[in-house]
Amino acid sequence: MLGPDEPLTRSPAAATSEFYDRTRDYWRDWIRQLALPLEWQDAVIRAAITIKLCNFEETGAIIAAMTTSMPESADSGRNWGYRYCWLRDAFFVVRALNRLGAVRILENYLRYLSNIMAMADGGDIQPVYGISLETQFLEREITTLDSYRGMGPVRVGNQAYEQIPHDVYGDIVLASTQAFFDKRLFRQAGVEDFERLEAVGERAYKLHDQPGESMWEQRGNVRVHTSSSLMCWAACDRLAKMADHLGLRCRASYWSRRADKVRAAIEERAWDPEIDSFADYFGGDRLDASLMLMHEVGFLQPGDSRFEKTLAAVEKRSRRGPHLMRYHEADDFGAPTNSFIICSFWYVEALAALGRRDEAREIFEELLTKRNHLGLLSEDPEIESGELWGNFPQTYSLVGLINCALRLSRTWECVL
Repeated sequence: MLGPDEPLTRSPAAATSEFYDRTRDYWRDWIRQLALPLEWQDAVIRAAITIKLCNFEETGAIIAAMTTSMPESADSGRNWGYRYCWLRDAFFVVRALNRLGAVRILENYLRYLSNIMAMADGGDIQPVYGISLETQFLEREITTLDSYRGMGPVRVGNQAYEQIPHDVYGDIVLASTQAFFDKRLFRQAGVEDFERLEAVGERAYKLHDQPGESMWEQRGNVRVHTSSSLMCWAACDRLAKMADHLGLRCRASYWSRRADKVRAAIEERAWDPEIDSFADYFGGDRLDASLMLMHEVGFLQPGDSRFEKTLAAVEKRSRRGPHLMRYHEADDFGAPTNSFIICSFWYVEALAALGRRDEAREIFEELLTKRNHLGLLSEDPEIESGELWGNFPQTYSLVGLINCALRLSRTWECVL
């Protein structure tokens, strides 16, 4: 280590060589512990290392990206600060790393979540917090800094902390579920942890049919979003499973009934017979890519015809080559022009779930070509050129890569 009171006792060349060797050995040792797929290992290793580096170990927070104000598309004004912990993104990060066997990051993140739940004390929970549990980071423009390629503004802070998207409660419960079942964790979750999560579940149930912002954080788009209700269902469903595992039969029945009520609301109010698909919000006829999560969180099974119909409707409206738009209606900045690559990965997983495996592999291989020379991805590839836009590197995007590789890879039994 170097510091003001720690003089360099060797030549710079020798010290640099030692630091390099120690860094290389650390990461080699870490990736040896990963449960890698047979195929696409280099891509998965690079993605896993990168999202681990986005974990702030002192608190357990996981930032969305390491940069701020990289525009989502050229001259769009969609320049946001991403150096914060979105609970939604962080859930998907720990879930992907869990699938690779890297459970220590989950343990650190659960500590972070525990502190957030204590601060909320049964009340509203924000979608995003600072790495040291900051609750406010006012969005402002920095006029003294040059913007990326002259496409400003440069912003710090993020107004998203003021929004109320109800999917956040499901993100917390889903991120915590593995701790009740995984014997590898140093401290397996128990009844006290379950009771703390019940307060989150109560908020999810209370808000499952109430208007709020969408997971895409469009400003002013306050509706009963299907994706939010879906995650509220997931919160109740997983609490029932936790209670059953803990032998709390009455609580398991309680949360199972609540999950059934949320499911009924979604099935009755989000299905639109005119478009023959679930819609973006209750009573609406719009579509967005978040509907792919209905399979991902277990609400719809691949054999359910509504899943296939919803996928077909989303394909028709939102697919652009290998890309999937997150939504295509205009927002405060007009209609989006670039894709949102995590949605493209969700689409690949949905195709695989429906047995369209060859098609899924072909699209996945094409998406891999969108990575830069270091094997990294931002958030928003330009549809025609594939040029990467948005903050970088984006954890959400790399999570999608990992999940698709794990789902689509041939098994080790093929070669062993």
